[in-house]
Amino acid sequence: MGARVVRMFRNFNLENRVHRELSKEKPLAAPRHAVKSPALGGSSEAMEADSVNKKNDPLLSLLRSVYVESTDPAAPPAAAEASKEVTVGKEVERRALKFSLPVGPYGLVELTDVPKGKLTITEALKALGGHQREPQTWTPEKIAQEYSLDLKDTKALLEFFIPFQVHIIPPKTDGAKQIKAS
Repeated sequence: MGARVVRMFRNFNLENRVHRELSKEKPLAAPRHAVKSPALGGSSEAMEADSVNKKNDPLLSLLRSVYVESTDPAAPPAAAEASKEVTVGKEVERRALKFSLPVGPYGLVELTDVPKGKLTITEALKALGGHQREPQTWTPEKIAQEYSLDLKDTKALLEFFIPFQVHIIPPKTDGAKQIKAS
């Protein structure tokens, strides 16, 4: 019922109200801001723009006379050969994987070897888990030897990276219902 009343008042005398709004004069636009024309008079800005765009022959001749020749600093031949050997050696030095993920439906590419000094995620988790369970047998030295890593990097890995730990909190009351595995 309320919608009918609102509709009646909204549509009441609609045509007269529309004619009254349309017959009103349109509001005037705000006056434009006065802009100084650079063509009027010899303003300093116009003169500066002209001087910038002009060709300055003395400066152009000085620019043409400048010649820069650069060369790389000569490295000692022994150091250059050593750096080449290191890059070639890194490409050749690879080791076989110790552990790998099973190939699944996710399109993971099966790796066969890894560069020395690197670990796959699976190997890192396996090494961290082994050290967490048995720190006496999985020492940093053994992990470094097993996976061809630097001892310093292995110690940092064991210090700063901790695998997930699952803690099962027992219920506070003994009479609480528990779900038991069947």
